[in-house]
Amino acid sequence: MPVKIRLTRKGAKKRPFYRLVVADSEAPRDGRFIEVLGTYDPRKDPVEVKIDRERVDLWLSRGAKPTDTVRSLLRKTVSS
Repeated sequence: MPVKIRLTRKGAKKRPFYRLVVADSEAPRDGRFIEVLGTYDPRKDPVEVKIDRERVDLWLSRGAKPTDTVRSLLRKTVSS
């Protein structure tokens, strides 16, 4: 069961809001997940990203693979 750290879409039509979750790679995008690690709101100015770094580091050490989008969000939150 390969595990990924990825985004799930929430919010209304034309008003996206995302959760950063750990999920089985075969689960649907908005389907079952293991744990919520944070949130991402692209509509706010500036963009709001809240991530629990301790939990992300734990899952990365366990072998979870972040998607490209999540990887870029993690880089941006580390640098700020």
